[in-house]
Parts: sequence; C-alpha cells; structure tokens
Amino acid sequence: MSQDEHSQAPLVAHLIELRNRLLKAVLVILILFAGLYSFANELYSFISEPLRMLLPEGSSLIATEVASPFLAPLKLTFALSVLISIPYTLYQAWSFIAPALYKEEKTIAIPLLISSVLLFYCGVAFAYFVVLPLIFGFFTSVGPGEVAVMTDINNYLNFVLKLFFAFGVTFEIPVATYLLIKAGVTTVASLSKKRPYVFLGCFVIGMLITPPDIFSQTLLAIPMWLLFEIGLIAGRSVPVEKDEEETEASQA
Repeated sequence: MSQDEHSQAPLVAHLIELRNRLLKAVLVILILFAGLYSFANELYSFISEPLRMLLPEGSSLIATEVASPFLAPLKLTFALSVLISIPYTLYQAWSFIAPALYKEEKTIAIPLLISSVLLFYCGVAFAYFVVLPLIFGFFTSVGPGEVAVMTDINNYLNFVLKLFFAFGVTFEIPVATYLLIKAGVTTVASLSKKRPYVFLGCFVIGMLITPPDIFSQTLLAIPMWLLFEIGLIAGRSVPVEKDEEETEASQA
C-alpha cells in the first residue's frame, strides 16, 4: 500500500462511520414517523388546542388549500418525529466525535449535551403551555368584533413550528454562554459589562424570528435575557487564570 493510500484509509473509515450513524438517525426518524402517523389528526388537535379553546363562538380552523387537511397533519407528524429523535441523533453525533476528545473534554461534554437537550425541550414546552395561550388570547381579543377568526390550518402549523424552534434554540443560551466563557473567548466580567447591549439585542432577535408584533417579541426577548443571566451564573464556575484576573481588575 502506498503512502497516499495509507493516509486516505482512516479518512474513508471515518466517512463510512459517519454515513452509518446518519443512516441510523434517519431510520429512527422514519420509525417514529411510521408509529405516529396513525395519530396524525389527534396530534394536530393537540397542537391546535391553544388556539381552538380561545376562538370565539362560531369560529374555527379552516383549510384554504385542497391538500391542507392531509399535508398539515403529515408535516406535523414528521416535525414531531424529528423533535423526539433529537436525543438519539445527538447520541450518534457524540459517538462519532467522542473518540477524538480528551478525558476532561468528555467530562464536560456529557453534562452539556444532556442539558442542551433538556433546555431545548423546555423551550418547546414553554412556547406551547405559556406563549401560545398568551399570544392567541391577545390576538383573538383585540380584533374587530365583526370579523370572524378563521385561521388556515397550514398557516397555523407554520406559525407554531416557527415558535417552537425559536424558543427551543433560545433556551440554549445558557449552554452557549458557558461554552464561550469556558473556551476563553470571553469572560463573565466582560459579558456583564455588555449587559445593556445584550438586553437590546434580545429584542432585536425577538423582532427577527417571531411574528411581527411586540407581544410575541417581548415573550421571547425577556426569557432570552434571563437565560443569558443564568449562563453568566454558570460561567462563574469556570476557573479564571491569574493573568486574566489581573486584567479584569485593571479594567474595573
């Protein structure tokens, strides 16, 4: 075997392993989808309950497209399959990269991985149980009385999935903040000084990734800021080098 072939052998082995782990993750998603599809309509009823329970009498969800009654539950089932499979998908990713990590890195990575999954699910739950009822309660109460509220089922699903993703990612802020501090990219003292800009940035981000109303933007921005503060608290557990302490003291 030539030197070039010998150097390419490990790369090919890694690519094969990556392909196999991706296939396993996709297979789990398909299995979950097949198991959940028979409950697609029930799942859609559950997801749409925060709006349906607040609709005025005589109003209902409607389908404005011919295929919407079929495609909307189908899309929801697939999205839930991906959501439920996140722990297994991350496990496959972890199994792929773990051999290249040092023991100390593995010790840190495992709690961060678990907390990331839990925080993402907490964000989705917060969006469903807290944010959606508040938003829909506000929307259905401020409209003109002579206008019947009839939301398209596909538009409603897109709206809800967007909020789920936005809040799921937002709840990862403590992990991201801790990693930045742990990696030495920034420090707790530096981030604390930038708190006003972070607070303003939370509202800017909320404006960009939520529906165009100040109500939902605020419901995202305030949790983002609170989660940033939690990340700072977690970051204080990271040991600070002596020279960094002297630098922070001189800047104070």
